[in-house]
Order: sequence, then C-alpha cells, then structure tokens
Amino acid sequence: MPDKPRHASQYRSGQAALVRRTCLYLATKLGDLMDEVVVVGGTVPSLLVDQARLPEGVPAHAGTIDLDIGLELGLLAGGRYHALASRLRSAGFSPDKNERGRPTRQRWRAGDGTSATVDFLIPPTSTNRKAARIQNVEKDFAAVITPGLELAFRDRRLIRIKGMTTRGEKADCEIGVCGPGAYVVLKALAFAGRGENKDAYDLFYIVRNCGAGVDEVAASLRPLMPDKDAMRAVEVLKKSFLDIDGTGPRRVAEFVSEGPDEALQADVVSHIRHLLELLH
Repeated sequence: MPDKPRHASQYRSGQAALVRRTCLYLATKLGDLMDEVVVVGGTVPSLLVDQARLPEGVPAHAGTIDLDIGLELGLLAGGRYHALASRLRSAGFSPDKNERGRPTRQRWRAGDGTSATVDFLIPPTSTNRKAARIQNVEKDFAAVITPGLELAFRDRRLIRIKGMTTRGEKADCEIGVCGPGAYVVLKALAFAGRGENKDAYDLFYIVRNCGAGVDEVAASLRPLMPDKDAMRAVEVLKKSFLDIDGTGPRRVAEFVSEGPDEALQADVVSHIRHLLELLH
C-alpha cells in the first residue's frame, strides 16, 4: 500500500467526505453482506466520534484518503465472496492500478472516478499469518492479511450513516464499524509494522475522544486481552507510547504540529498510561 501523508495539513476535508459517501454507496450495494464486513482504518475515528457534535475542546479528526473494509473469514468458507465480488462489479468497482499501471487486486475503485479507493483486508488463517501478504479470493479480487482483524468483528459497533452516496442518492444505512478496543489493537500493530505518523495519531484520537474517553476504550479492549494480538498491541503501547520522546508521542506531534510539541506529546503519554492502568 502507498505511504500515508505525513502531516494533518496534507489531508483535505473533501477527501474524508468522499470516503464517507463511498462507504454509504457500498452499504446500499452490499446489502445483507454488510453483516460479514467491518469498516476499519482511518474512517473509523470520524464514525465513532460524531464529527458533527464534537464537545468543546475536541478537535475534528484529520480525515482519511481511502476506505478500508475488513472481510470475515466466513465469506471464504461459505463461498459468499463470489456474491461480494459480483456486487462490487455491478456497483461499478474494479481493481485499481498501482504506480506501474498494474492492477491491485486488493484495492478497488469505481471506474468513473466518483469514489475513493477501497482496500480489502482479511484475518490470517491457520496456515498464513504473515502480515501484509495478499490472500487471493478470486482471480482479480484479493485482500491484505491483517493480524488482529478478527477482533474487529468481536468488537463491532453498528453506526447509522445518513447522507448522499457517490451517485448523488440520499441513503440511510447501519454499518458495522470496528469498536475502539479492537481499533487500538489494529493501529498499535500497524504502527509497530510501519511506524507511520497517521497510525499513531488515529490511535491517540480514539483513546482521547471516543465516547466517555479512556474508560470506554479500556472497557472495549479488556474483553479482547486473552487474544495474543491484543497482548502484542499492549506491548507496543508500553514500548512506544509511554516516553514523551518515544516514537508514538513524537509521531503524533509530527502529524499534528509538523514537529515536536511537548504539550501534545505529554497528553499522548498521559492518555496511554491511563489506558494501560485501567487494563489491570
């Protein structure tokens, strides 16, 4: 996957709005298959934290440039991936192309250019647990193997989205979204794997702002803790987010302020330390 922009200033509000309209359009097309998918990635913070009703002092989320959709393994076992791929094609989507002009089976885009790109992810199987490898689903359809993704189905929130689709239609759909506990796991593992500023920022935004704040995130994460990916994510938080000059706080600051920001870095450490304390 291409690297994410390094700074919040590189994200435009129109990009996030396009991703939201794309999500809504896909929901209307996938229909009953929406029970077997979950929205993950950079779209999640703006869905779990209502951007239209932000409390005083809570900043708007920076946004995202693509839509990440997690697929349940049951889609493979039940053969329902054929229906998923068929509905994507009927909705006008097909594999995107990389910088070399080659098709990217795990990333699709509407042919008329009206939609954001959609990346597909799938949990590891018992035979393949290597992150970032590609799981073939059909000849031209694949998904990125993503450790911890199965937790997004255990910690799944139904969020109602109303608005306009990419086709200018008014729609109202209930969409499965990764809950805050699983989101912390996924973002911590992503940060450990690629160290991107945006992953650290997304993680901190959820811990700081989701619902009742740290207490709610801890309550969502605690039931996941027996899982080895959740425990590995906690180790990432301990290693990278508890020192004011650690990579986690510094990269949140780099994303938001484009350089060191002692107050912001201290805020990151404070919230992550509180989260870890609540898990014990």
